[in-house]
This record gives sequence, structure tokens and C-alpha cells, in this order.
Amino acid sequence: MQLRFLGIIPNTPVDDSPTIWRDDVTGDLLIQSYKATEEEVKACQEIGSVPGHSTNVPDHETIIRLPAVMLKYIPRPEDGHGEVPRT
Repeated sequence: MQLRFLGIIPNTPVDDSPTIWRDDVTGDLLIQSYKATEEEVKACQEIGSVPGHSTNVPDHETIIRLPAVMLKYIPRPEDGHGEVPRT
């Protein structure tokens, strides 16, 4: 696995630092962020998803809350081959 650091919320405390990395082999994003509250998870489950899929969150998955300020670090195809825009 080859991870590339994409971004972190600037000026966050040492113990409170949402961060995004990208696996250069698979293109997957690894995201450290805030856990969704029980209320938020329940709301996601009530909205539902694709027909035929459970709305339960399996033990090997979780729902996180990604602060909007972190969206700028998510690679987009229009940025040129998934490269992160420089801010």
C-alpha cells in the first residue's frame, strides 16, 4: 500500500485533526474524521439506499462526518487525473 497525504484541517488541535490520504495503488481514500452520532446514523438508515441493499451499517463499516472544509482535498477527475487542487 502506498499512501499519499492529501490534506488536514489547518490549525486543529493535536487530538482533533480530520485528515485524508489516498492509496496510490487502488485510488481509495482513507479518511480520519468525526464519528457520526447515533442520531445521524439513524437518519441515514431511515433515508435508505439502493433497493435490495440493507440500511444497516455492518460491523466492518462505519459512518463518519466529514467537515465541509475537507471537501477541497478530495480528488476530482476534472482536476486532472485525480490530482489534488493546490490551495
